[in-house]
Amino acid sequence: MGMVTGNLTVFFENPFWVGVFERYENEELSAAKVIFGSYPRAFEVYEFILKNYFNLKFSPPVWAMIKQTKKILKELNGILKNNCLIRESAPNHSKL
Repeated sequence: MGMVTGNLTVFFENPFWVGVFERYENEELSAAKVIFGSYPRAFEVYEFILKNYFNLKFSPPVWAMIKQTKKILKELNGILKNNCLIRESAPNHSKL
């Protein structure tokens, strides 16, 4: 089993407050939408998650790339250096 990460976004969609749960697992994204009604306080959202998360009806998963920008850039930089495509220091053009 791969790493599972999640995200909850709460926003106002007239006339209700809505929550969208996103679940990333094995490079796939699924989502579930919840209508909270009136403005939910932090403890109410937390309580909802504890009581209802495992009963949410998530959408069928779709392929999604999870951004790990810093890690990817570091790996690419290492690959380029190993292939001599990046010079360690810039050439000095001041003596022209």
